[in-house]
Amino acid sequence: MILAMGAFSQSQSGYDVYDSSVISAKSMPQQNEFWNNSYNFPAKPRNMWEIGISAGAFNVMGDVSSKFPTLGFAAHVRKAFGYVFSLRAQYLNGTGKGMNYNRSQNFSKNVAWNRYASIQRNNAGVLENRFGYGGPLAPRQDLVFYNYKNKTQDLSLQGIITLNNIRFHKQKTGYVFYVGAGVGATAYEVMVNALDAGNNPYTTLFNGLQTPVYKDRKDVLKALKDGMDDTYETKAEAQGNRRPTLGDNTLRFSTTALAGVAFKLGKRINLAIENRHTFIKDDLLDGQQWQEHAIGDAALTPNWDSYNYLSLGLNFNLGAKSVEPLWWLNPLDYAYGELNNPKHMKLPKPILDDTDGDGVIDQLDREPNTPAGTPVDTHGVSLDTDGDGVPDSKDKQLITPTECQPVDADGVGKCPDPECCKNMAAVVTATCPTDYPSVTFKGNGTSLTSDAKALLSTAAAKLKANPNCTITVNGYPEASKASQAVAQKRLDVIRNYLVETEGISTDRISTNAEVGGGDKNTLDIKSN
Repeated sequence: MILAMGAFSQSQSGYDVYDSSVISAKSMPQQNEFWNNSYNFPAKPRNMWEIGISAGAFNVMGDVSSKFPTLGFAAHVRKAFGYVFSLRAQYLNGTGKGMNYNRSQNFSKNVAWNRYASIQRNNAGVLENRFGYGGPLAPRQDLVFYNYKNKTQDLSLQGIITLNNIRFHKQKTGYVFYVGAGVGATAYEVMVNALDAGNNPYTTLFNGLQTPVYKDRKDVLKALKDGMDDTYETKAEAQGNRRPTLGDNTLRFSTTALAGVAFKLGKRINLAIENRHTFIKDDLLDGQQWQEHAIGDAALTPNWDSYNYLSLGLNFNLGAKSVEPLWWLNPLDYAYGELNNPKHMKLPKPILDDTDGDGVIDQLDREPNTPAGTPVDTHGVSLDTDGDGVPDSKDKQLITPTECQPVDADGVGKCPDPECCKNMAAVVTATCPTDYPSVTFKGNGTSLTSDAKALLSTAAAKLKANPNCTITVNGYPEASKASQAVAQKRLDVIRNYLVETEGISTDRISTNAEVGGGDKNTLDIKSN
């Protein structure tokens, strides 16, 4: 499987397959086995540690409306244990605030508010306990606007899964999506703002704002803010000795879920946007233990609080002789690279068929069914030295003079009676044509154009019509060796074309190169 082969990336993704400096001593035996082709899987390279810092909005999700935004910051260290899974240890410190814009009642068990709810100023401005016992009592109608300030710290260990670094159609990406979950310990302390600078309960906080006057949420919150300071001097309701504590903080077990995206800025730095939500089995993160319904509804509902951290962070990769954190690398890169350009895998020697066994592979053989034992040229075509149409392997007269052709099936020609041909040479000389064409080449080219081949076919026709005639192909190179080499290649091309394509015997064609005898790009064909 390709996935199994792709255990790490090549140099374009951060390191070279043969770079042993990124392999730990513990993993080198496996890497040596891989290099020696005795084990299919390479060793996992050392990869950098990531450290990061972040800041963002910290908010408590509870019974009291939270103010947004409130500040939090975090720091972490993270290590990859594979291309998908990594572990992260994170410290978070956040401060959350909240304020209800609706008045609440039925808080008799909440000591943070109950101790002040009944203490109000009378019309003369004197503090009195309106609901003290021992005198005439009116029905209790205490109302309050809940508020809080939460200081939370937690330390958690999170498992993170990268979602998109394994890519089948692209080498790598500049961003990664990830999700995660973790467990940890949360320590928190909650205070409420109930007293003014003179340690007196806020008039506005307790029954001071009447809904017929302040109907708009914005107006209510503004009036409360204008009538209060920012001291948060009173301890909110807490678990007391019922739960473990850390100093003045309640200590609880917590679980975390998170999701984020990181954008790569360089090999050693990236920018991350992340949302993290932490669950804690406690209902006092906002100082209020019960979720209260509308005024006049005495029903109280338990509701576990939680907190959220939406952040922007910078992460840095640290480590010498290490590759990038593995969640940035595509483990399929090596496999695809090896398939496209094999450098490591053992490849069998190629098997090239030669069906007729003439020594020329079938892909290049112009005569694929050459009889066994028949000598062939470089194109796999049976040799016919004298050009009489009978291959040398069957020719009983290997070199038959042109004047003795055509030949019989055994390649034996029938020469004319010598007595009849005493004056043949003179006759032949007198009847040989002299109007052979000239062949022109362009530049330093040595290939025959279609026009040049047509001219040579005309010359071949005249030679075939006059079997006693021979020719000389003349070239006129310059004095330089380069020009003479080009001229010789052109002479060979013309002679080979006449022999191999037109079937003219090689003994009827001569070549000559004469320096400065004419145009260097024009070759003349002359009768001998």
